Amino acid sequence: MKRTTESEILSDPGFSRAVIDWQRAHGRHALPWQNTRDAYRIWLSEIMLQQTQVAAVLGYYARFLERFPTVFALAEAPQEDVMAHWAGLGYYTRARNLHACAKRIVAEYDGVFPSDPALLADLPGIGRSTAAAIAAFSAGTRAAILDGNVKRVFARVFGIDEYPGIKPVEDALWRRADALLPQDDGIEAYTQGLMDLGATLCTRGKPDCGRCPLQARCVAHATDRTAELPVRKPKKATPEKRARLLVVIDAGQVLLEQRPGTGIWGGLLSLPEVEGHVALDDEDVPADALGVPEAAARFGSVDDCEALLPLQHVFTHYRLHIHPFRIGLRARAALPAGCQWLALADVDAAALPAPVKKLLGQLGQPSLFG
Repeated sequence: MKRTTESEILSDPGFSRAVIDWQRAHGRHALPWQNTRDAYRIWLSEIMLQQTQVAAVLGYYARFLERFPTVFALAEAPQEDVMAHWAGLGYYTRARNLHACAKRIVAEYDGVFPSDPALLADLPGIGRSTAAAIAAFSAGTRAAILDGNVKRVFARVFGIDEYPGIKPVEDALWRRADALLPQDDGIEAYTQGLMDLGATLCTRGKPDCGRCPLQARCVAHATDRTAELPVRKPKKATPEKRARLLVVIDAGQVLLEQRPGTGIWGGLLSLPEVEGHVALDDEDVPADALGVPEAAARFGSVDDCEALLPLQHVFTHYRLHIHPFRIGLRARAALPAGCQWLALADVDAAALPAPVKKLLGQLGQPSLFG
C-alpha cells in the first residue's frame, strides 16, 4: 500500500485557487515594481520592503531608481553614494548588501539575475523567502515564500499555537508553504496574493475577516482567536544605552566622522562620539560634559561647549539616549582620518543616521541656542 507523504497531507489546491482568484480581483496591481519582469526592479523593491511598510518605500524606490537605473549603475557607484540614497530608510545593512549583491550580479552573472532561488539566496542580503519572490515575479519560478505577513496568515488559517519564530515551527511552516504551492499556473498571483492578504486584510490589528477569501477555512476566525494568533514572541526588557555626541560647528560647517562598515549605522557619516554607546543602568545619571572638551580637542582648539537638548532613538535591540554637545572652535586642527567637514546646508542630502539628521536640522533654532 502506498504511503501518504506529509506533502500530500498538507496539500490543498483549493487554498491556492482561493488566493489566486482573490488577488486577481481584489489585490494590489499598481505598485511601481509590479507588472514587470525586470529582476533588478523586483529585487530592489523586495530588499527595500524587508521590515519596512510600502508607504515608506515608495519615495525611496523612485529616487533610488532615478540615480541607479540599472544593476550596472548600482555596482559601479561609490558606496557613499548608495548610503546617501538609502539614508533614513533604516536597517543600513540592507544597503551595504544591496551594493555588494549588485557587484556580484555583474561580476558572476553579467548583470542578469538568475531564476534559480537557490542561486539568488546565495547572494548578499537575499534570504530564502526573498529569493523565491524575486524568482516568481521575474521568471515565474515555482517557489514558496514565508515572510512575516505569510507567517501571520498561516498561523491564523491553520491555528498554529506556537511562536512562528521557533525553528521547529518555522521548519513546519516551510513544509506547509511548499505543499500549498499551485500546481500549474498562477505562481505570480499566488505569491502576490499571500503578500497582499497579510498587508491589507490579515493585519496584526483588526483583521478584515469579512473580505478574506480564506475565512471559511480559518481556524483563528472560527475559534475567535484572531487577536491571539500568531503567538507573539516572548517579550524581553529593552536594554537602555546612552551616547554623547560632539556637534562640532565652525564657519557654517559641521564635523562628521565615517562609522565602521559594520555595526550600528555602519558605513554612514555621523557625529563623533565620546565613548560609544554605553550601557545605562538604574543608577546612571544623565550624561554630563565631563571629558567632552577633551574628546573634542583632537579637532581643534575648543572655545566653548554647550549641552543641547537630548533625544532618543529606538533600534531593534536597544533604546539609545543621545546627549549632544555643541562644540565651538577657536582654530581647526588637521582632520583625523575618516573625518570631514560638511556644510550645514548640505545635511539633508548626506548619508546620515535619521536621529543625527534630525538633530542637525534643529541647529539654529531659538529653543536650542536662546
